Amino acid sequence: PLTTGPISSVTVFGQHIVIINDLDLAVDVLDKNSTVFSDRPVMVFGGQMCGWDRSLPIMHYGPRHKEIRRILHKFMGSGDAISRHHPLIEIESRRFLFKVSKKPDRLADHIRKLSGAIILKMSHGYTIEPEEPDPLVKLGDDALLDFSRSVQAGTWLVDVLPFLQYLPDWLPGTGFKRVAKKIRANSDAMAEKPHTFVKKQMQSGHYYPSLTSSLVEEGNHTADDEYNIKWSAAAVYGGGADTTVSAKYSFFLAMILYPDVQRKAQEELDRVVGMERLPTFSDRKSLTYIGAIIKETLRWHPVVPLGVPHVPTQDSIVKGYAIPKGTIILANIWEFTRDPSRHRQPERFEPERFLGENPEPDPYGSAFGFGRRICPGKELAVAILFIYVAQTLAAFTVGKALDADGNEIVPDEDYTNGIISRPKDFLCSIKPRSEKMVELINAVEFEHPFEPSHSTELLNLSC
Repeated sequence: PLTTGPISSVTVFGQHIVIINDLDLAVDVLDKNSTVFSDRPVMVFGGQMCGWDRSLPIMHYGPRHKEIRRILHKFMGSGDAISRHHPLIEIESRRFLFKVSKKPDRLADHIRKLSGAIILKMSHGYTIEPEEPDPLVKLGDDALLDFSRSVQAGTWLVDVLPFLQYLPDWLPGTGFKRVAKKIRANSDAMAEKPHTFVKKQMQSGHYYPSLTSSLVEEGNHTADDEYNIKWSAAAVYGGGADTTVSAKYSFFLAMILYPDVQRKAQEELDRVVGMERLPTFSDRKSLTYIGAIIKETLRWHPVVPLGVPHVPTQDSIVKGYAIPKGTIILANIWEFTRDPSRHRQPERFEPERFLGENPEPDPYGSAFGFGRRICPGKELAVAILFIYVAQTLAAFTVGKALDADGNEIVPDEDYTNGIISRPKDFLCSIKPRSEKMVELINAVEFEHPFEPSHSTELLNLSC
């Protein structure tokens, strides 16, 4: 952990880097002074060479960034905006339960496809493959892995020695240029392919209303408008997938390691919802322990442990600390969530910390970023996690898997490295809680049959 007091700094090849380890100081710098601290660093490899500087998370602060955030806020930045998508979220969550009940050993695949099913329907009106691997979900997954490794600080020498990007490809040591070209092709496709799909569907007159279709329908677009539409929709998928997939997988790991939490949650579900139906958004206000589990999932293992770097656009002094223009600022979110002055026994998964008369500080203030770079999909992510957690715990009991000798396998609390962190694969046992729950899980096959996928149309596109 990067902990040497509230703030620490280092200079690498002339680049000044500041790490903020104290949440109050991070708020003072990144929230209260957001007019100055909202830019991103120049990322030669991940940004310029791989093309991720077109994506909202590392796009430079300016008119385009503001316009894309405006579009996204209108689409999913309020409770009213999110409520339009409640039926879709509930149906796809029920389909997730159905898939898990049939093939529990493919949990990680089901989680990725749940996120893809919801987000791609919202962003592009795209229906994924219900059983087979889906090409657009795979494209998004690959692109997010590329993003995580290509913008990781300290990984690529060209970020500190930018002249290397201009060396001829045939020179030894320039293999990074081939890697960048491959990643850029994926980042291009992530924005272009689903956008072209929507326009083709609209031309045919058969399309599902989505963020992209609603913006295209406004008409009279300049090249800049078209660019903003493509990358706004890509931001919905990219942001929704990384946050919710990581948190969903962390939730399962926590339920295995902390069975008492699962038991308390199921007691609340049985008391509030009963055993004759699955929970819906109408139950949300009454399911306070479920809400606390979501907060604790995001606190226990932050999806982006070191945040995304901020850069000030002018020399500044905050709380007595002089921060020069161009300094890379890292908010140590991992340290914020492990601060014993804010969270008792911070290494433990304890949703109770957010309940009662003296709840601990809400983790949403740091989990979704700071200032003018806060995640615009925060409300959507929490809504998706609510239904996912509530329906999963209503339907299933999650436990430790058994080895060949019948001994319990205790999973390691082991996470991947990179700007986006998620649990490494683990084994678990997933069993329906009752015969009635089996009926409720299976009912989705008749009440909301799986729709034909758009994968064939996507694969036939030329763009």
